[in-house]
Amino acid sequence: MCLAVPARVVRISDAGRHLAVVESGGVQREVDLSCVLGEGGILALQDAWVLVHVGVALAVLSEQEAAASLALWAELADGEPGGSP
Repeated sequence: MCLAVPARVVRISDAGRHLAVVESGGVQREVDLSCVLGEGGILALQDAWVLVHVGVALAVLSEQEAAASLALWAELADGEPGGSP
């Protein structure tokens, strides 16, 4: 099973190598954006939400999709459907 986590692009760290720093759950890490580059290039991804798996962004998400996914992750962490009791 593969898991991917939504993260927000907080800054471009190396445009030439398509690398950016993303944040999810207060944790920042560098990821590769090569798979999600569009016509706007890497700079267009600043502040975008991406789905990250093993250091690679696999898809661009809307803010609503990211929020829904993060809510499901929170439910898993709490162990309770619908959030905390």
